[in-house]
Amino acid sequence: MNTKRFLCAALGAICSLAFMQAQVRTEQTFEKGWKFTREDNADFAKPGFNDAKWQNVTVPHDWAIYGPFSINNDKQEMAITQDGQTEAMEHAGRTGGLPFVGTGWYRLNFDAPSFEKGKKATLIFDGAMSHARVYINGQEAGYWPYGYNSFYVDATPYLKPGEKNELAVRLENERESSRWYPGAGLYRNVHLVVTEDVHIPTWGTVITTPVVEDGFARVNVKTDLVMPEGKNVGNYRIVTEILNPEGKRISSDDRPGDKLDGNFFNQNFVVYRPSLWSPENPALYTAVSKVYDGETLKDEYTTRFGIRTLEIIPDKGFFLNGKLTKFKGVCNHHDLGPLGGAVNDAAIRRQIRILKDMGCNAIRTSHNMPAPELVEACDEMGMMLMPESFDEWKSAKMANGYHKIFDEWVEKDLVNLIRHYRNNPSVVMWCIGNEVPDQWNGNNGPKLSRMLQDICHREDPTRPVTQGMDAPDAVVNNNMAATMDIAGFNYRPHKYPENYKKLPQQIVLGSETASTVSSRGVYKFPVTRQAMKKYDDHQSSSYDVEHCGWSNLPEDDWIWHDDKPWAIGEFVWTGFDYLGEPTPYYTDWPSHSSLFGIIDLAGLPKDRYYLYRSHWNKDEETLHILPHWTWPGREGEVTPIFVYTNYPSAEVFINGKSQGKRTKDLSVTPENSADSASTANFKRQQRYRLMWMDTKYEPGTVKVVAYNDKGEAVAEKEIHTAGKPDHIELVADRNEIKADGKDLSFVTVRVVDKDGNLCPDAQHLIKYSVKGAGTYRAGANGDPTSIELFHLPQMKVFNGMMTAIVQSTDKPGEITLTATGKGLKSGKLVLMSK
Repeated sequence: MNTKRFLCAALGAICSLAFMQAQVRTEQTFEKGWKFTREDNADFAKPGFNDAKWQNVTVPHDWAIYGPFSINNDKQEMAITQDGQTEAMEHAGRTGGLPFVGTGWYRLNFDAPSFEKGKKATLIFDGAMSHARVYINGQEAGYWPYGYNSFYVDATPYLKPGEKNELAVRLENERESSRWYPGAGLYRNVHLVVTEDVHIPTWGTVITTPVVEDGFARVNVKTDLVMPEGKNVGNYRIVTEILNPEGKRISSDDRPGDKLDGNFFNQNFVVYRPSLWSPENPALYTAVSKVYDGETLKDEYTTRFGIRTLEIIPDKGFFLNGKLTKFKGVCNHHDLGPLGGAVNDAAIRRQIRILKDMGCNAIRTSHNMPAPELVEACDEMGMMLMPESFDEWKSAKMANGYHKIFDEWVEKDLVNLIRHYRNNPSVVMWCIGNEVPDQWNGNNGPKLSRMLQDICHREDPTRPVTQGMDAPDAVVNNNMAATMDIAGFNYRPHKYPENYKKLPQQIVLGSETASTVSSRGVYKFPVTRQAMKKYDDHQSSSYDVEHCGWSNLPEDDWIWHDDKPWAIGEFVWTGFDYLGEPTPYYTDWPSHSSLFGIIDLAGLPKDRYYLYRSHWNKDEETLHILPHWTWPGREGEVTPIFVYTNYPSAEVFINGKSQGKRTKDLSVTPENSADSASTANFKRQQRYRLMWMDTKYEPGTVKVVAYNDKGEAVAEKEIHTAGKPDHIELVADRNEIKADGKDLSFVTVRVVDKDGNLCPDAQHLIKYSVKGAGTYRAGANGDPTSIELFHLPQMKVFNGMMTAIVQSTDKPGEITLTATGKGLKSGKLVLMSK
């Protein structure tokens, strides 16, 4: 059997993130005290420059998310050939309509109390958008152009021991450099790590598990070492302890270095009865490594990892820990909606909680390197990851895209990505590109694919490599797809069988799928399948029957991955709506955010969420009715009712009168539903959705009763016609948050009638006040046409709902959020900050 097996263990953070007892390694994270300006002057890098009039900011910081929105922010005149455009046209909201283009400067005065002569200092940037030039005490210390990647610079030659030091960072975002909102500024964290002259470098450990059996696992730890000139690893000794998920020491090894190993220590351990990492059981082990010169401790470094196996078996699929596993994944851009690109741990973990409840088990970080906080959260919460690297290689998509720096920087960028995250158990494969135009070039595309995949294998031989390709005929015929460990195809699932027959891997991945479009709470009539349908209100129907010209509906992907073992799963475009790419409203300002999301920009699930949940999370009950049932003026008109449920059958009642029982049609196959009539008549949908296409609207109650496979009634749900808007309802995702100055509570805001029914037509302006130990951070309503500023404590609800975000201060206590709207009883919510 031609089986490609990938065995791996995996890490956590960039390095030991705490002050160690012996103080041989210290880290500071620079959050407060920064000064910021949008002006540009070379003098800003000089020591002693007077920045008193600059803005005070806290990092992570996204300067552009505060707006204002404008049609003129990065207006692009071009043809998007990927989307079938043949002539240049104006794209107004493609990058979100926010002012991210241009230059920004940051300055910080800081102490480095642990730095002294003979020690080493490293500045680590988790991400800086973009073309970062780093100055320490007036001297340029480093440059990194790619805004999505983490990088580090040697600060040792520039720091002054025992004195105040000055850090200045110049960032510049060029016009036509992005296809979506990229964010701006120091939008991820900045760290200063101080070590002894002998130390483990940034991302300096590699932990693998070459053998994983029922009763034991072999763990190999390779630890890189930086030493003074003339020394070798044989002059030092390493002591490493392995801690189990409960923090108990279960193995240790004390050994001198062997100069024959080069610049690293090589240690082997046995873990008996290992707890294997998986989405259901995200077990994490820890390796604590101490390096000694004689009896003197020189460094201490902590690496978190997991024990698990990955296996790709031709014709059979992807196996995690020996268990067949289909990817039920989503693609996500890095922005956090109203927070922009500024990374926030609470916001990331909320997204993962929402996705896991839907049954999602994997995220593709499209189309860029992820933030460390996302990878760490996926390790801890049990979410597989496909970190992606580039949206461009040598051939251009954007005038100022990555192609301009590809030759000089592609290996450096890829090496940083892999070394950063090669120990993280959540990472199960690497993705080297997305729909690169090089795929059309048979002379270039396959060779570049092999080159980048070779770098991945060199840096990490334990994981497979893929890329997202949207030209299946070209890449299959020119061997670009055959080059990859896993051939990843974006869209066109009808091509899967032909691709499968031609490819030697005998495996197909849906690296990007669906691109179904919808707006939360918006329903269009009549209910017909539409491609690139546009309406005067710039919205799309939440009946989940509309998609892009190149894409499809969810069931068009499911049916292949359910029925064909060689189809190993999918990554849906997208999990969450994101800023930019308001397809199909390219030219229709003020459209400025996507409609692709299963979940809207405010983090509120659309109807489609429950469709995916009914299919992906079969262990939990899903019983969801759409549309809402408040349609003044539609009395007597056909208003189809859909039910998304994990049960096989259901019956709908309108005001007590049965509309009939429907059962999912399991006789539908990929082959018998591929014709145009089946597509138009929702044949594939009948296998997964329950649909009553002829029901007519009358005010009152819609009730659905679900039946199990024995025909027994097992669940029911009702929705009601809403009355007049009466009051504001506030529900927090967490009522208790940390008093650390950055934790967030996401509050769902609903305008409801006197009986608590959502008023689906409500568009009231809601104003907010926060008192006590918190502040109003931002808000979003999920309306892709709204250009209300996220950070102001007021916003209109969209179809009755929005999200308000409350942030803690660094003092514990009660936080009171009050929401008021004209003609509505106010809402009040008390949170605790501890």
